[in-house]
Amino acid sequence: MDDLEWQASHFGGLPPGRVDLLLEHGGLDLVIRAAAERGEWFCAQGATQALCRAGEFDRALRVMEPFVATGSRDALGARADILLRAGRTQEALDLVRPDAAGRASATECRAFAELLARAGRIDEAVDLLVPHLDESWILSVLVEITEGRDRDEQVLELIAPHADSARGARSQGRWDHPFWEAQELQARVLERAGRAGEAIRILGRDIAGRRFLAQNTLTAYAGLLARHGRLDALRELAAGGDAHAVLGIYAQALRDHGRADEAETVMREAIAADDWVGYRARLSATLLRDSRLDDAIAVAEPGFGWYDCSNLLAPLVLLLDRPEDVLYLLEHPSVVPHHGHEEFQHQWWAWALADLGRVDEAIALAEAHPAPWTDPRIVKAGLLDTAGRLHDAAAELRSLGTVEAREELCEVLIRQGRLAEAIAVHPTMAEQRAARPKPAPAARDENGYSLEPPF
Repeated sequence: MDDLEWQASHFGGLPPGRVDLLLEHGGLDLVIRAAAERGEWFCAQGATQALCRAGEFDRALRVMEPFVATGSRDALGARADILLRAGRTQEALDLVRPDAAGRASATECRAFAELLARAGRIDEAVDLLVPHLDESWILSVLVEITEGRDRDEQVLELIAPHADSARGARSQGRWDHPFWEAQELQARVLERAGRAGEAIRILGRDIAGRRFLAQNTLTAYAGLLARHGRLDALRELAAGGDAHAVLGIYAQALRDHGRADEAETVMREAIAADDWVGYRARLSATLLRDSRLDDAIAVAEPGFGWYDCSNLLAPLVLLLDRPEDVLYLLEHPSVVPHHGHEEFQHQWWAWALADLGRVDEAIALAEAHPAPWTDPRIVKAGLLDTAGRLHDAAAELRSLGTVEAREELCEVLIRQGRLAEAIAVHPTMAEQRAARPKPAPAARDENGYSLEPPF
């Protein structure tokens, strides 16, 4: 049980991405063996999903059985999922049906209601959730499980009092109202019920009267207008005091209606009037997607020197999957690293060089940098891997031999088709846990709150 909880909370053992890679390379039997012999939870999950897709439900149940025996709620849920997919609905429901005490728990009722909905027993699912609608997040679950189930009128009746309460909260100064998203949910259900005009009218009155609590409600209204072609109303909304939140939605709606030039003009005029970082970020990202790299650089360049999340260099680089363009961007005279983030520019440059097969230059750049972003030899192996030199990357990682290096080596070996060796070389949970540094206890004030971040 302890191993299972640790794996789930730390993505320990063989994590989902590596399990998926093993399965993609035909390693189902090896993944099943790893689940049984090493107690690999994500191997068990991946294997049972693959077996269910193949219709091998009995075999999937056998894979999951040792984990179910621990009493893990996640494992019980996984077994119930297999039974449900096998058509053994009553067995699945009986396995995780909450008792009287469990029905007092919103969390347990949510899980069971979702299973009931999947089994087609939507009325039972709704009845189970109704006593917990004083929990705001249960309202979202109710909306999710009833989509497409012909229960919209019932859901609207249940949402209405919470939406009305949220409308009045702002005038009362109740910014912490728990049902701040009820108006958005109400509009969503009206829209899916074929009553989009009514949703727009009701939510529009709320926006105009400032009877809402969160920006999400505002952007939900803008999205509703965009989906139903109400561009004039959306333009008026974007011209007001909420432009930061909705102008990007308006510009995208124009593009979706074939008016890309007009959308660009709208964003450029906004930048000229209010040089907000968000406008530059949205326009530069759009230009980049349109392969207009020089224009994207020109728009983003004033933000290359800003701090952290406002620095517009990172979005440009991270949106690119073309190494030639990454090098062009990083070699541009306007691109200068700022505020102690020089290592990011070196990292991007090195990976772009490796992606182009210029791995010796990439390694030299990484080794020359005074503050490598991780173990330099793991960086070198990653660059070799990126350049397609899998044998050299594997040799580098094998000689290093640390827990982190062996995790990386596992992926390289999988891509080489050496699946059994990849699993064998991957560190065990015990090795991973031993290698993970244990944080020193933080100093606390008299109320028990940490005096050091994270607070």
